[in-house]
Amino acid sequence: MSLTKEAPPAPVTAEPAIRRPSTRKRLVPYWLLLPGILWLIVFFALPLVYQASTSVQTGSLEKGFEVTWHFQTYWDALTDYYPQFIRSLLYAGTATVLCLLLGYPLAYLIAFKAGRWRNVVLVLVIAPFFTSFLIRTLAWKTILADGGAVVDVLNTLHVLDVTSWLGWTESNRVLATPMAVVCGLTYNFLPFMILPLYTSLERIDGRLHEAAGDLYATPATTFRKVTFPLSMPGVVSGTLLTFIPASGDYVNAELLGSTDTKMVGSVIQTQFLRVLDYPTAAALSFILMAVVLIMVTAYIRRSGTEDLV
Repeated sequence: MSLTKEAPPAPVTAEPAIRRPSTRKRLVPYWLLLPGILWLIVFFALPLVYQASTSVQTGSLEKGFEVTWHFQTYWDALTDYYPQFIRSLLYAGTATVLCLLLGYPLAYLIAFKAGRWRNVVLVLVIAPFFTSFLIRTLAWKTILADGGAVVDVLNTLHVLDVTSWLGWTESNRVLATPMAVVCGLTYNFLPFMILPLYTSLERIDGRLHEAAGDLYATPATTFRKVTFPLSMPGVVSGTLLTFIPASGDYVNAELLGSTDTKMVGSVIQTQFLRVLDYPTAAALSFILMAVVLIMVTAYIRRSGTEDLV
């Protein structure tokens, strides 16, 4: 007979019931999203649908327009104004590259070298936004005026001889030339490049640079292997924020260019407000949107990054 007592069985405890959130709590995120969804529907989706219907209408302002599903308007708009489309993409692409070349070093300095002056430099970057877009563009007419300091310096350095040979300027002037339009685009959209680049660069852990140095990587190798790949989300975001609005801009082309530098945005503005050919203007807008959307989609896939700032 055993003298040891068997341990009593452990009490069986019922598993706590999982409390599911109430219906009201589950609907809270959707209620929070509702104002934004309504805003997009009223101010984006509905105007887009209206413009789509306008693009397939025929008629005139006096007799009225009616939807006749006249898709020939798209082909006519593209064949009549394809030089402006090509010019817009060329100017916007050139301005985007210039913004990247100018903005990346400045964003790098702000993120890693500015120290206690960082906030001051950031304020200077966004300072142009304190004034009107129109005023900033008009200021470039004075900067690039014939006989001004900028033109004199470029003439002295024989820069205008090269740019005139390339067809970007005339021999002794910059205004009313492609170079003037690109300068205006670059200046006006440069902050849209710098801010995403700065945000992306600031997120990089400084210990990665130290680790690269411990592995005897030169500064150039560290930038090529560590800094630039990690800043690609900022590069992609900055180039998109610069290229997309620049491709549809018309203010710079109107104020700094000439009839030979008209962009597609100028044509759309003229068709809407002067010629009053609403179907053609709407068709041009949709063609531009489709071209930019295709280019942006291909660019994002090619860049290999899904983390946009």
